[in-house]
Amino acid sequence: MTLRLPWSRPCVPVIRLAGLISPREGAVNLERFAPAIDRGFDLAKGGTKLLILAIESPGGSPVQSDLIGRHIRRKAEETGVRVLAVIGDVGASGGYWIACAGDEIFANPMSIVGSIGVVGGGFGLHDLIRRFGIERRVVTAGANKLRNDPFSPERPGDAAFNQALLDDIHDAFKAWVRERRGAALKGDDTVFDGSYMLGSAAKARGLIDGFGDVRGLITGRCGPRAKPVFLGPKRKFSLLRLFGRSTLIELANAMESEALTPKLG
Repeated sequence: MTLRLPWSRPCVPVIRLAGLISPREGAVNLERFAPAIDRGFDLAKGGTKLLILAIESPGGSPVQSDLIGRHIRRKAEETGVRVLAVIGDVGASGGYWIACAGDEIFANPMSIVGSIGVVGGGFGLHDLIRRFGIERRVVTAGANKLRNDPFSPERPGDAAFNQALLDDIHDAFKAWVRERRGAALKGDDTVFDGSYMLGSAAKARGLIDGFGDVRGLITGRCGPRAKPVFLGPKRKFSLLRLFGRSTLIELANAMESEALTPKLG
């Protein structure tokens, strides 16, 4: 039983999920955000029974997107808390994957939403090193140990393997959206073609339930006295962060988004 003083204000926990979704330090991932998510559900369970996900992400790792989304659903089922996902400027690809963990999804009419697809790639440098007379020597054990080697010509089998890998991830993404959005989805399967759209179009296609922002939804659901409690990962003090750690992390995240590992985006 929760004791509520007559002059206290209802509090609604808001989990801020902003940035690239990646296992890298400083990015959006389960290890970094699980404590904040758990604190949010604990707070909501003893109060308003409402938790908000404030999403600002263009996507990233399909693994971390799935881990975060399923962790949120487990906590929601355990606590009986209702989850609202609110997309800001962008909630696309992996960002939309996480948004689907909400019982309802809201956005601005001009938010970027969707991008239900997967992308991967790399570079072929074999002609470049040959031009400079560079001889590469490599020894492997295993016929496919050198798969997707950027210093060798692309093999047809590698291209087929890569496409099958991305198709499997895409199928998992589509299944998650269908599971969470259900009958709300409208139109044909072109909604899964990887394109992104404005919030106004996303509402027409059933990707979101309506328009709204964090504070407006809190007032509408819990009354004018209710207030948001913003939660996120605890920040560790270090000289590196003090003198530019965030810049280095953003650079690393930008480089990682171009790597060979399949990405939602």
